[in-house]
Parts: sequence; structure tokens; C-alpha cells
Amino acid sequence: PKVAAMLVPKNRENDWIFTTEAGHLQLLLCSPGISRLILIGNTPVCDEYAVKIYRKSVEKDPSYMEKLEQSLYPLFMALLPKEVAEKGNCEVPFLSYEDNVISSVIIARCAGPCVGEMLVEDVEIEGPSRVFRRRLRFKRLPNLVQTEILVTPDDDCLNALQIEELEFCPNLEVLVHPYLQPMVAGLSLISGHIQEQFELGVKPRAFCLGVGGGALLSFLSKLLGFEVVGVELDDVVLRVAKQYFGLQTGRGIQTYVGDGINILKQMSCYANGNESRPLLANDVRNDSCGNKIDAFRSKFDVLMVDLDSSDYKMGISAPAVEFVRKDVLLAAKLSLSEHGILALNVIPPNRSFYDMLIQEMREVFADLHEIDCGNEENVALMASVSPNHFNPATSRNTFTGKLKSVLSGAFVDKIKKI
Repeated sequence: PKVAAMLVPKNRENDWIFTTEAGHLQLLLCSPGISRLILIGNTPVCDEYAVKIYRKSVEKDPSYMEKLEQSLYPLFMALLPKEVAEKGNCEVPFLSYEDNVISSVIIARCAGPCVGEMLVEDVEIEGPSRVFRRRLRFKRLPNLVQTEILVTPDDDCLNALQIEELEFCPNLEVLVHPYLQPMVAGLSLISGHIQEQFELGVKPRAFCLGVGGGALLSFLSKLLGFEVVGVELDDVVLRVAKQYFGLQTGRGIQTYVGDGINILKQMSCYANGNESRPLLANDVRNDSCGNKIDAFRSKFDVLMVDLDSSDYKMGISAPAVEFVRKDVLLAAKLSLSEHGILALNVIPPNRSFYDMLIQEMREVFADLHEIDCGNEENVALMASVSPNHFNPATSRNTFTGKLKSVLSGAFVDKIKKI
């Protein structure tokens, strides 16, 4: 077994990444070849709720780390597994935790009946100019940012102020989470169908399984003109989305509390001619205006699925294993129109998981496409109900042009058939 040590960043000793079993496991999984990871840091504050502000500490002494390693070496030796220590001449690599956060302030903590404890934080990230984001994280998977949006400071005296002194407004016209733009870019595969819908005066319909902070729902409705239905398992998450992430339900966006996978199954029963009103009524609770049954009676043009595994022992992975079952995939297909597509956020824990997912989806859907999100973690996977012969790279219709204008990067042109 190989042992390594990691220095906990100063002032982040109370971060769930470094204080929870789930956080520790993910740190270990992100350190290839390491079987034991020793965390070195200051003692966490007993009252974690009292710690709200973090500022990245910059060590000015270039020899600081070398001196620290030397002083801690006897401790490392004492913590080595017996079989390793007996070999002698042991080296303990000293790892550093790196991310792009310069400073952060926690603006809310709460707990939901399904996802457990969560927090909302404003962060300043590294860049040529000051850039601010708002993030939602769950304690059960603290290393995973559930939702991230761009926020704009209200104050004119930006350079003179610390992050905790600023007031922010959500900017919902830009998708900053790495996989959301590729998922939306997948709409170009059915841009002809969507264009026809708009020309007929009909709004395309999107069903979002997993709402989180609602960034995707807001973007689809406000920027692309979709009628959007979202289902979230935890009602507290929806409340947080509205209070802190700018999600506005009502006209154009309807949100519901319920198990999205069960709802898909009920919709498939209805599509097959079985009356599902009594069952569906028990499976979903209205969280906005409109009739909770009627929202699911018509088929959707796109199903956007953003469901990560709730089992931290699997590491960070998506979609949830419950979704990767043939009956669920068939139900997903039946919820879509003839020209509809499924857009799926995938975080494969290993290659075999991704290969298995592709195999299962090939048995249900006509065509599969993928987009590498460029962060070495996420893949956007698109599955078409009908054979798809559309080439987004050569499309000239209005909707594809609009997609390219609201999405940064060239994701529309990076779609690859698999």
C-alpha cells in the first residue's frame, strides 16, 4: 500500500471536504495509487456554523513546505501501515489540495428530508478579473458542486470590497456548470423539429429530471423559449433554488416535488393506454401553478437528466444506477415525442460503467451522440427516439443559430455520433 499526506488549506479546516467520510473518500479516489491518505491541518472549529468566510492563504516563504515536511516526517512514519514501515526507507509524497477558489462566504445552510444538509456559498474564482459564482453543495457529496451560477456584484466599489461585503444578483443568461452547455448543445440534433414547433406557434417542451438550483430550467425558458417542467425529490432544494439561484416558477416553468423515475414510469403507463391519473397524483406534489397531472400528459421534446448517485461510497458518479435500467430507459423513451431526445449528464466512475451505459441505451434508442465536456470528468450523452441524420455542423436554421449565439464555445460542432 502507498501512503501520502495532504495539507488541508488554511481556513478550510471546517469544509465538509476535509471533515466528512464522504469527503475523505473522494480525496482518496482522486489520488491514484494511494491507499492511505494522511490529512494535516489545524484543528477544526467546534461550531462549524460559526465559520463562514474563507480566504486563500499565500505562503511567502518558498522553503515553508520543505520545512513542514521535515518536521512532520516522524509523524508520517508512525502512521504507516506495519508492512510498509518494516521495509524501511519509506517516502511519503506530500500532496496539495488545489482548486480555483480565492475566497468564499457561506450565505445559507439548511437540511432537506432527502438530500440532508446543504449549503449555499458565494465564491470568487481565479481569473484575469474578479469573477464570482454562487454554488450549492450537499454534505453527502461535498466534493461535488451541485449547482453553479454566475453572480454579478451590485456595488460599484468592487475592487475595494471583500466578498462578504458584496451583494450579488444571479445572472441566468450564462451556463457556467461544465456539463450544462454541452447538454443544451445537444438540442441542435433536433433543431429542425424545434424550428418547426416555433413556426407553428408551439413552444417546445422540456422535462428536467433533477432541478438543483434551477440554472438549466431558467436558461431553457428565458433564453430558448421552452416550456419547462422540472421534478426534484427534495422540496428544500426547490426552496433554495428560488431563494438564492433566481429560479422563478409560473409562466414557462413548472416545478414539482417527487421521484422523477417513478413519474417516468407512470407516464409510460399512460402512453401505453393505461389511465395513470390516480397513481401519478400520489407520486408528485405541485410546487408551482398549473395542474399537476396535465403537465405530464403531453409528450416532451427533450428529457434532461441530471441525477448523481447518492451513494458516496461509489465516489462521484452519474447518472444514478436506478436510472440505468431497461424499464426506466424505455419509460424515458415513451415520455418523448417521435423526434425527441434524451440528454444525460454522465460522470463515469470507470470505463466499464460508461460502456455498460452505452450498451443499455443502444438497446432502447435509435441513435446515440456524445460531447466531451472538456473537464476530464463529465460527458453529455444524447439519445434519439428516431434515427437522426441531422448534421449540426452544417445546419443553417434559425434555432441552431440561436443555440450557437447563447452558448459559449463550440459545443454544437463537437457532437460526435457513437
